[in-house]
Amino acid sequence: MPVGLPEFVENPENRCPVILLLDTSNSMAGEPIQELSRGVEVFKQDTLKDSKAALSVEVAIVAFGPVRLVQDFTTIDQLTPPELVADGLTPMGEAIDYSLALLEARKETYKENGIQYYRPWIFLITDGAPTDGWQGAAEKIRAGEAARKFCFFAVGVEGADMKTLSQIAPAERPPLLLKGLDFSPMFVWLSTSMKRVSSSKVGEALALPPVEWGQITT
Repeated sequence: MPVGLPEFVENPENRCPVILLLDTSNSMAGEPIQELSRGVEVFKQDTLKDSKAALSVEVAIVAFGPVRLVQDFTTIDQLTPPELVADGLTPMGEAIDYSLALLEARKETYKENGIQYYRPWIFLITDGAPTDGWQGAAEKIRAGEAARKFCFFAVGVEGADMKTLSQIAPAERPPLLLKGLDFSPMFVWLSTSMKRVSSSKVGEALALPPVEWGQITT
């Protein structure tokens, strides 16, 4: 009988994988990057209030500008919220491709260790426009959504190219424009959603809490 990785032996709970795909390009310098870092801390602390979610929610953080893995998948209790630094351009297409590959590798690890997992979430936050080719990544998003491989969310901060984001995000889940720079309500919403997911059965459809922190642009 194969021996599983220690992290799964010690904690065999079903996993809720979520990738925070964060724009850390130069345009996020100053208050935006500070508020975004604070929001990640809010996400951790709020999720930890639910003992089941604390064992199930796994977070990875991918920053882009340039693309880098800030935090590989870890359960929320082991997450040390990073101090994000603004730098570089906005290679959004490359960042999405990287995140999709990271997610597929993690799903394989779950399977090899006999761990069930909920439909993963990819949560993109940006204040700009892609500075690289994004069309191929957008096609992968649409195909992955259609195959129910993951749920993709796109959030624009003031200044974001919402028109392009609407072409990247799945049609049934259009991008949302954050109200100001108040990331905390958005991360509380994300935490609340993860709590609901972790309390459900794998594959079960469930209603998400209402979005009060952003709006759909037209």
